[in-house]
Amino acid sequence: MYRLQSIRKCYGSNVALDIEELTIVRGRLYTLTGANGAGKSTLLSLLAFLAPPTSGEIFYAGKRVDWNHGSVEGYRRKVTLLHQSPYLFGGSVHDNVAFGLKVRGIRGEERRWRIDEALEAVGLQGFRDRMSRELSGGEAQRVAMARALALNPEVLLLDEPLANIDRETSGLLETVIASLPAQGTTVVMTTHDPDHPGRRNGESIHLEGGRNVLQSLR
Repeated sequence: MYRLQSIRKCYGSNVALDIEELTIVRGRLYTLTGANGAGKSTLLSLLAFLAPPTSGEIFYAGKRVDWNHGSVEGYRRKVTLLHQSPYLFGGSVHDNVAFGLKVRGIRGEERRWRIDEALEAVGLQGFRDRMSRELSGGEAQRVAMARALALNPEVLLLDEPLANIDRETSGLLETVIASLPAQGTTVVMTTHDPDHPGRRNGESIHLEGGRNVLQSLR
């Protein structure tokens, strides 16, 4: 899926990421650990094709990524990044989940069943017409996950998806995340918790000071 070679990402004189080699295989779950400032968010932004590395090369599905705008846009449509504190638009739950599908030109019956399946996956079948301002924090996180799932991405990147939510929502989202690799989706999720349950179900990548110091299969 991904192969990173001699990757460095710098902000001025600060080296945020320095990875000699990293391979991410299709259809696996990866937990990305490390302290604040270790480079986790920087790595996610590279994997989401939001910004090019300062130096080095990224290969996706066996092809070297060309960072000119026309080429990279196609890669971005294959990957969905869900931030720790996702933004919901004003309007209904349906409107939020439908947004990315509209942008991609998915209409009619396909849009309807994608929305229905995504809401069912996160336990919000009866929330289509609920306004986003009426949602609890845990419900908002579920809607954001449904919005990501509806896009059916090849890769789902999750930045602390289980942080600061109630136990019920955390358990539900853990189950959803753990089921995705069997459906062919590659998942990379960050966590501060070195004992996170996700590490037992896939591969662990640990960063220290922007460097990949451990990659192990569990």
